[in-house]
Formats: sequence, structure tokens, C-alpha cells
Amino acid sequence: MFKDLNPILHSQLRLAVISVLISVKEAEFTFLREKTNATAGNLSVQINKLKEAGYIDVAKQFKDNYPQTICKITPQGVVAFEQYVKDLQSYLDIKK
Repeated sequence: MFKDLNPILHSQLRLAVISVLISVKEAEFTFLREKTNATAGNLSVQINKLKEAGYIDVAKQFKDNYPQTICKITPQGVVAFEQYVKDLQSYLDIKK
């Protein structure tokens, strides 16, 4: 009856990161840290898990001699997010 929710996206911080990236497509690490109110260390770990799952791409570069990390949602990440929302919706659509 209830569908299993994607364990990668069911984490609050990972879901927040994907939700931000769904709307903006790509974002700098500092922007994600501000939007999610996460610590840099925790955010870094969660971004790595999303990258390993293939849901985001991470590019590291330099801008004005400062390191810059850009996160971009992948097509697979969009599909996973849409399926997660659909599965979550099934919990709300239970007929009594």
C-alpha cells in the first residue's frame, strides 16, 4: 500500500539540497549552506552522498584565487526527486 521512500532523499538535508537545486538548477556551495542552514562539514558529506547516487554533479574550480564548488542537479536527480514527491503523495492520498 505505502511505497518505500528513497532513503537518499529522505534525509532532511539531502532533500533540502535537492529541493534548492530543482528550482535553481545549479548553485555554489556557499549558497546551499546559507539556504539549508547547515554546517559546512555536514553539507559537504551530504553533497558527496548525492553525488555518489548520481543525483548531482559537483565541479570544483577557482574564482578570484578562492576555491569554488558548484553543484548541479542531474537528469537522474530530477527523476528521483519527482518520484520521491509522487511516492510521498501516495501517503496523503489514502482512501478511507
